[in-house]
Amino acid sequence: MFLLYYQYFITIALAIILINFIINIILFKNISNFKLPEYILKSPPLISVLIPARNEEKNIKRILVSMTKQDYKNLEILVLDDNSTDATSQIVRELAQKDSRIKLVQGTPLPIGWKGKCFACHQLSKIAKGEYFVFTDADTLHFSNSISGSFAALLRNNVDTVSVYPREIAVTFHERMTVSFIHFAILSLMPLLLVRHTKSPFFSTGIGQFFLFKRQVYEKIGGFESVKDEILEDIHISKQVKRYGFKIMVFDGSSSIFCRMFTNLDEVIKGFSRFIYAAFGSFLMESIAIFFISLIFLVPFILLPTGIFIFNWTGVGVTLNIIQIFIILGIKIVLSLKFKSRILDILLTPISVTYISLIAVNSYIQSKFGMGVSWKGRTYGISGGDSLGLTEDKSKKNNI
Repeated sequence: MFLLYYQYFITIALAIILINFIINIILFKNISNFKLPEYILKSPPLISVLIPARNEEKNIKRILVSMTKQDYKNLEILVLDDNSTDATSQIVRELAQKDSRIKLVQGTPLPIGWKGKCFACHQLSKIAKGEYFVFTDADTLHFSNSISGSFAALLRNNVDTVSVYPREIAVTFHERMTVSFIHFAILSLMPLLLVRHTKSPFFSTGIGQFFLFKRQVYEKIGGFESVKDEILEDIHISKQVKRYGFKIMVFDGSSSIFCRMFTNLDEVIKGFSRFIYAAFGSFLMESIAIFFISLIFLVPFILLPTGIFIFNWTGVGVTLNIIQIFIILGIKIVLSLKFKSRILDILLTPISVTYISLIAVNSYIQSKFGMGVSWKGRTYGISGGDSLGLTEDKSKKNNI
C-alpha cells in the first residue's frame, strides 16, 4: 500500500512539473523572434559589452571577433584581463588595434571579501560609458543578432534586465550527462510565469553567460558589488533586481549564442562542484535537494524493471511507473529537439541524474572538508560557517 501511495505522489509531482514545463516552453522565447523598434534603429543608444577574462587565450579572440560582427553597431567592447598568466591581454591588444571599439582593461588584484568574477564585472562597470550593460563570458560565441535580439527582447517585453541562455555545447560523454541538466532543471522546476509576473526575489533566475541591464537599474541595485561575496553571482544579482522592484526575465538564446562550458571530466567536476554547494548553502538543504531530485527523476527508472522482473508487479503501480518515465523522457525529448542535443542521450537520464548527485556530494565534501572548490586558479573553501571564501589565488603567487 505504501508503494502505491508513493507511485501516486511521484506521478502527481511529475504531472505538475510537466504543466510547468509546458508553460515555461511557451514563455521561454527565442531572442531571434524580437526586432528593434524603428526609433532605436534611427538613434541607437550606446551599449557597453563587458567581458571578464581570466586565462582565456583559447577563447578571447573568438568572442571579440563575433562582437565586432554584430548587426548592432553602437557598441564599446571592454575586456578586463583578470590577472591572467597566459596570452589573454596580448591577444586583446592586437584585436584592439584593428577595431577601436575594443579596449583592454588591466584588472587589479582581488580584494578580500570579493569573488573573482564579481570584482572583474564591477571594475568594468565603473569605466563603461553605455546606457545599457551587457555582461558576457569570454567562452561564449555570438552570432550577429545576439545584442540586437536581447535588446529588442528587453524593450518589447518591458523589463529592466534580461538574462539569455546560450546553446550549451556538450561533446564528451561527461559533458552531455551534466551540462544538459542545466536547461532541464530550469525549465522543469523554475516557474518562469512567477519570475516574470511576481515581485518575490525567490522566483528569480539568470545565467552569468549573458546579462543585459539598463545602466540605471544596474547602478540602483548596487551592481555586482551588492553580491561581491557570492559564488552564484548570477542568481543573486537577479534577486537584487527583484528586491529593488525592477523586472527581469530569461530568454532562449540557443540560435544566437553558443557556449562550451567544459571540455573534460576534470573541468565538469570542478565547474559543477564550484556552484552546487553554493546554490544550497548548507548540508541539510543540499541533501534534501539531492533526495527529491533522485526520488522524482531517478527512482522511477530503477523501480520499473525491479518491480516487473524481480517482484512481478502488475496493475496500477506499474502503469503509474510507466507514466512517470514517459513524462520524464517526454520533457527530455522536447529539450533535445529545442537545443539540438543528442536525442539518444535521453535514454541515459538515470546516468545524468547520478552524475549530478555524485558531483553534488563532491561539492560539499570539497567545500567543507577538502582543499575547497577551484576555478581558474582560485580556490574557495569554508573557513567559518557555511559561506565559501577565497583560500588560494595562484595568480598572486605567480606575481610574487
